[in-house]
Amino acid sequence: MINILLCDDHAVVRMGLKMLLNNHEDMQVVGEASEGNEGIQQAIELKPDVVVMDLSMPHGKDGMSATSELKKLKPEIQILILTMHDDEEYLFRAIQAGASGCILKSAPHDELLAAIRSVASGNAYLHPSATKRLMEEYIGSVKQGNTDTFNLLSDREKEVLTLIAKGFSNKEIAEQLVISVKTVETHKGNLMEKLQMKTRPELVAYALKKGLLGYGI
Repeated sequence: MINILLCDDHAVVRMGLKMLLNNHEDMQVVGEASEGNEGIQQAIELKPDVVVMDLSMPHGKDGMSATSELKKLKPEIQILILTMHDDEEYLFRAIQAGASGCILKSAPHDELLAAIRSVASGNAYLHPSATKRLMEEYIGSVKQGNTDTFNLLSDREKEVLTLIAKGFSNKEIAEQLVISVKTVETHKGNLMEKLQMKTRPELVAYALKKGLLGYGI
């Protein structure tokens, strides 16, 4: 059962989503919030598997800020951004804030259900047009000769990078790969040095562009 928290400033939208999601045996809406601060508090108390977070909430904390703060407090909770904005700026900001996925409000119901199931299982989800733009951007950079040091990464470093991008903590990565947390931290440090990156969100965005989460070329 996937426990879901809805965070949207429109009560009618929340009602519609709740009716849709509760109609499926593997999903259950455990709480609702009308703005970011309330969403964070509800998430801490209810411990949902997935938070469906509206990006634009004019009253209180907005979805982007709430996502960033919640991921720091509860990194194990997966966040699916719900937005009407179909452009790269919002997509990359959402990824950098720690979201596991992003879907348009205009998306069909089946796509929303698939997105929730995807992020709940630890994978990433991007709506098709966003995936297409990421691919086009990557192809463009290759054609321009903007190569990177991906081939310099060891197989183990690539494994660690993939798990980081999926939202796992250092401890969880260590358990999955049967290595120590210190070794995970070493691999992470090597990754950042080789890729010339300084933050975890940068690694996540890079992994998405390289197709390590199933959205690559």
